[in-house]
Amino acid sequence: MPSNATLHRQRTLGGALGVVVLGCALVYHFFPRVFHVNPAEAPRRSMSMGATLPGSTQQPEQVSAIVELNAGPPLTLAPAAVIAARSGRNAHLPEQLSADPPAVRELLSRAAKALHAGQLAGDKDSAAALYEEALKEKPDSRRATQGLFDVRVRLVAEIDQDIAVGDADSAQDLLDALRTLPDAADDVAQLEASLKTLAKVRPMLAKAAALLKQGNADQPGGESALDLYHQVQQLDPQNAVAEQGIFDVQRAVLDRALAAVAQNDFTGADKQLAEADAIRSGSQQMQDVRKRVNDMREQRANGVLAQAHSALDAGNVALAGKLAAQAQAIDPGLAALAAFEEQLTNARLYASYKPGQVFTDRYVDLPGKTPSMVVIPTGSFQMGASDSDEDRNDAQMPQHAVAIDKGFAMAQSAITVGQFREFVRASGYVPDSVKLGGASVYDERSGAMRDDSSATWQDDYAGHRADDNLPVVNISWNDAKTYADWLSQRTGKVYRLPSEAEFEYALRGGTTTRYWWGDGVPTHTVENLTGSGDRSRSGRRWSHAFRGYRDGYWGPAPVMSFAPNPFGLYDINGNVSEWVGDCWHDNYMRAPGDGSAWLNPGCTAHVVRGGSWGSSPDQVVSAYRQGNNSDVRSGRVGFRVVREL
Repeated sequence: MPSNATLHRQRTLGGALGVVVLGCALVYHFFPRVFHVNPAEAPRRSMSMGATLPGSTQQPEQVSAIVELNAGPPLTLAPAAVIAARSGRNAHLPEQLSADPPAVRELLSRAAKALHAGQLAGDKDSAAALYEEALKEKPDSRRATQGLFDVRVRLVAEIDQDIAVGDADSAQDLLDALRTLPDAADDVAQLEASLKTLAKVRPMLAKAAALLKQGNADQPGGESALDLYHQVQQLDPQNAVAEQGIFDVQRAVLDRALAAVAQNDFTGADKQLAEADAIRSGSQQMQDVRKRVNDMREQRANGVLAQAHSALDAGNVALAGKLAAQAQAIDPGLAALAAFEEQLTNARLYASYKPGQVFTDRYVDLPGKTPSMVVIPTGSFQMGASDSDEDRNDAQMPQHAVAIDKGFAMAQSAITVGQFREFVRASGYVPDSVKLGGASVYDERSGAMRDDSSATWQDDYAGHRADDNLPVVNISWNDAKTYADWLSQRTGKVYRLPSEAEFEYALRGGTTTRYWWGDGVPTHTVENLTGSGDRSRSGRRWSHAFRGYRDGYWGPAPVMSFAPNPFGLYDINGNVSEWVGDCWHDNYMRAPGDGSAWLNPGCTAHVVRGGSWGSSPDQVVSAYRQGNNSDVRSGRVGFRVVREL
């Protein structure tokens, strides 16, 4: 905090400075010439129009004139760049030695009003004449010199504008007036050259306008309005009429694009848009019309796509595809096309289902529904074992390509005892295990399969009464086929046994490894397999099993107890082996490559595919196959069905 002595010194110094400033102000007010100020030339201000300054003897009309002059020069039509360029030649105004006398100020006031009113030259009351008269009265008047310069700038700007719009007559009149002004020679020479150019381009512009009116906007090449406008611009790059004419030509081309859209000719519209864009790329009217065309394109394409949806819903896949192609031709970038193409593909290949979709069909003539079916995607694969497979045998050779071009649905699991019982009750069918008597079942005492004349389809793998959720076993190929035929009758859809190629394709689930889960022992529970950790009721073990694997079952497990394969199929390579539709052949020589069943009239042996609860690891590889007589019944063999889409 400052001391009292310091504060005292500061206050004393401040007071002294205040006295000095006040003294200077008083001297300036009463003796201005001390500061080299001429009171006659000092700037004056008025409180309002016609008011006099305090202490002044000036008349009100004089103050009004001063206010008018101080209002600033009127706005000119010339661009700022033009005025700035020409102002450079008049940057040095004469030094005014004394104030303008009243008569000169009166002339300046009248001249300013004439300039503001646009009365630039041509008579004695024009701004140019009044400024020149003021200069005669006082040659060093800065205001008169500046005013005459402003008149010249305004005349040059108006002549430029007349030339730009093609008004040669008005430009010539103003140019004659410009000639009378001092320091205008350069401007006159430049404007005369522009007028000569205008004289050349005026007939060209007239002809171009006529061609545009006749419809020859941009055609024929070399003789169109567009060609003439371009020629004008080569002679006069700044010609506003030619520039506007080019936009009018573009407008005509854009109108042709809109007319093509009205006829649903979007290809023609695109061609016209491209031609218009070449004329003036990125113009506002170009952007506006392109947006209109695109909006109309999208609207039209959506309308056609809606018709395609209706056709697809009605089951007319061919018409739906045709309409979708039309929508794509109209608007290739239509967002909804991709989703519809997927629906169309699904309709063609999967009857409007999607790969991996699970569904059931209801019976049409009695209560009930089919087993759960999963849609298998189309694709191709190498069927059989390759030359490098250690466990291959002749029956799995030669490996060959198979294409599954049409989707199908396969039962998610093997047919259960409960499902087969529903069939027997409803149809009255007598299975072979009843009609022919017995089946081959597992014997716990010997650890092998044995014939049991009393075993039927209602029994499990060991000849005991089976639960409804277990896969049905002890049935023949004939039984399996009859069940599939019965489903077809109940639903009106085509149900059948899978072909051998379909079964292996579905079993692999898109994999190329030995098993669908990999090349070796599963790292987690995947199927009901022969594992070294499994035990029978009496403590038996498998002599040849997956080492370290245990699934907890000796014999079939309830269906869908384990993980599905990549195609969503349960128990496809475990639990029970399954009948397929093909006749048995010792190898794949001349086997079909389209995924169809390989049949021979009257064959008595058919193919069994997939591993079972009692299969050794080499009998579980994806390529493994075996054949059995059509009437064989076994506690290790069941079946599942396929539904055609």
